[in-house]
Amino acid sequence: MVWDRVIRPMLATTGQVPSGSGWAFEFKWDGVRAVTYRRSGSVQLLSRNDNDVTLSYPELLGIDDLLGEHDAVLDGEVVALDRAGRPNFGQLQHRMHERSPSEELRRDVPVTYYVFDVLVLNGKSVLDEPFEHRRELLEELDLDDITRRVRVPPCYPDVDGQQMLDVARSHGLEGVLAKRLDSRYTPGRRSTSWIKTALVDTQEVVICGWKRGQGRRAGTIGSLLLGAYDSGGALRYIGHVGTGFTDSMLDDLFDRLGSLARNDNPFDTGAVPREYARDAQWVEPVLVGEVEYRTLTSDNRLRHASWRGLRADKSAGDVEAP
Repeated sequence: MVWDRVIRPMLATTGQVPSGSGWAFEFKWDGVRAVTYRRSGSVQLLSRNDNDVTLSYPELLGIDDLLGEHDAVLDGEVVALDRAGRPNFGQLQHRMHERSPSEELRRDVPVTYYVFDVLVLNGKSVLDEPFEHRRELLEELDLDDITRRVRVPPCYPDVDGQQMLDVARSHGLEGVLAKRLDSRYTPGRRSTSWIKTALVDTQEVVICGWKRGQGRRAGTIGSLLLGAYDSGGALRYIGHVGTGFTDSMLDDLFDRLGSLARNDNPFDTGAVPREYARDAQWVEPVLVGEVEYRTLTSDNRLRHASWRGLRADKSAGDVEAP
């Protein structure tokens, strides 16, 4: 470990765009969170669940040169951009599970690291400094890379958050993130000092079982049975998903789930509808994924869900029920 301690990312609360003064707004980037540790010429990237992903994104090691004389711990998001310059989570899926990506893959799916916070600078923790000051320190580091592999995205203090959301919508972005200018950084905690407003509803899910497909999908996965943990720590059934998969996603999931098979239903609560429980292939609840959904039912189950991909950067125990 490059540093003596791990700083887990601060998390935002989902909510409506806040109004009034004292807020700064950023666009929400559709990627995977990564905290970068740089000391004495050594660089390490850790995911949200503390996995070392340094070798997965070797093009981001250029941040070592950008920091020059500075040692630092930085917070940001790894994204893959489409041809229009918009984050594309589907493209990023091709990189997320590759420990040592080939030159061809790095060329076909390049990634960019959007740095939006500084947590430690030259041996001094700035976690208790207000966000406004941390942002000033970040901009003084001048990290924008000429190759566009590392960027500091814009931040807009005291603007109309609803207008920011409209801009995000018109550019096909995921949404906006509002941060209190006076907020301190609270590692590993979800805080109302940061509020995320998404234009597309997404939900992290734990894969708890699957149903065999029919027709074109005969012999592989037809749908996944999904769970999440409620406030009491119980694993609850929250719905199923049968769309949004590519053939390569189905092949990968089929291989992964085969080794996780179990005989009994892993859910603690929330009865699985009979048509989904019948002939279900139950699995150990360890794989985390993400879905888009249109709305929630009256019993808080996902309606019209579509698969987005696996989330290797998330731990099953951290997946909260909607």
